[in-house]
Amino acid sequence: MMAVMWLALGLACLVGGAEALVRGASRLAVALGISPLVVGLTVVAFGTSAPELAVSVQSALEGQAGIAVGNVVGSNIFNVLFILGISALIVPLSVSLQLVRLDVPLMIAVSLLVLLMGWDGRISVLEGGLLFAGIIVYTLFLLIQSRREGKAGQEEFADEYGEPEPRSTSRTLRHLLLIVGGLALLILGSRLLVDSAVTLARYFGVSDLIIGLTIVAAGTSLPEVVTSIVAALRGERDIAVGNVVGSNLFNLLCVLGLTAVVAPGGLEVSAAALRFDIPVMIAVALACLPIFFTGYTIARWEGGLFLAYYVAYTVWLVLHATGSALQASYAAAMAGFVLPLTAVTLLVLAVRAWRSVPGR
Repeated sequence: MMAVMWLALGLACLVGGAEALVRGASRLAVALGISPLVVGLTVVAFGTSAPELAVSVQSALEGQAGIAVGNVVGSNIFNVLFILGISALIVPLSVSLQLVRLDVPLMIAVSLLVLLMGWDGRISVLEGGLLFAGIIVYTLFLLIQSRREGKAGQEEFADEYGEPEPRSTSRTLRHLLLIVGGLALLILGSRLLVDSAVTLARYFGVSDLIIGLTIVAAGTSLPEVVTSIVAALRGERDIAVGNVVGSNLFNLLCVLGLTAVVAPGGLEVSAAALRFDIPVMIAVALACLPIFFTGYTIARWEGGLFLAYYVAYTVWLVLHATGSALQASYAAAMAGFVLPLTAVTLLVLAVRAWRSVPGR
C-alpha cells in the first residue's frame, strides 16, 4: 500500500513539475526574446538530462563504466523512439526547419564521433574534454543565433500569450523559479516513481534483471517523457521536440564528455556497446531525418513506428540478457524483414518529400 501511495505521489510530482517547467520555459522565451525551440534545446533539455549526468558521473567514479556508457546510449535510444513516439501518438508534432538543417544532423555527427572515439575501447580524457567543449560552443551558438532572431521569437507566441509584457527582473525571476521548481519536482517524482515501481515489481516476483532493463533504464528519462508529453498537449511542440534532440546532444557532449574527464584514465567503452548499442543509437538518429522532413511533421503513424521499434529493442534486450533460444530467430526476422521494409518506406517518403519541394 505504501508503494502504491509513493507511486501516485511520484506521478503527481512528475505532472506538476512538467507543467511548471513548460510554462516557465515558454514564458521565459517570450520575456528574453529567444525562440521556444532554443529554450527546448537548452534550458529544458539540459535540465531534464540532469539525472543522466548524475548517474553517469557517479558510475564512472565508482569504476562502473558500463553503466555510465549504457545510461547515455540507452537514454538516447529511449528519447527518440519512446518519447517522440508517444508524444506524436498523442498530438502530431511540428518540426522546425532548424532541427532538420542543423540540430538533427549535428546529433547524427556527434553519435558517429562517439563511435570513432570509443573504437579503441576507451574515450580518453582529452576526447572527453573535446566533447564537453562542444556543448559549450553549441549552447553559445544557439543563444547568439536566437538573440539575432529575437523579434521573430517574440512574435512566435504572440497568438497564445498576446503581446509580450515589458521585461522586468521580477517577472524573469518568476519564470526562472517556475523552471527550477519544475525541475526539482521532476527529479523527485522520477525517483519516487522508480523506487516504488521496483518495490511493486519485486513484490509480484519480477526478476532484478528485467527490472533493470525496463524500470531503472527508463527511470532517468522520465523527466523528458512527461515534459515532452505535457509540452505537446499544451501546444508547445517546439519545446516537445527540442527537448528530445537537445537532451540527446547534452547526453553525448556533456554527460559522456564530463564523465570521461572525471573517470580515472578516461571512460572505458565495451566491445558489446561498440558492436550493438551505439550502432543502434546512430541508426535511430539517422531515422529522424527522413521522418522529420516529410512535411516537417511527425505524424501519428510515424510516432507509432518509433514506439514499435522501442518495444522491439526492449524485447531484444530481454531475450539477449536471459540467453533465450528465441534471440537468433528474433534477430533474423528483424534484420531480414522488418528493418529493410522500414528503410525502404522511409526512403520512399524522403524522395517524395524532396520532389514535392517547389522548384524541384
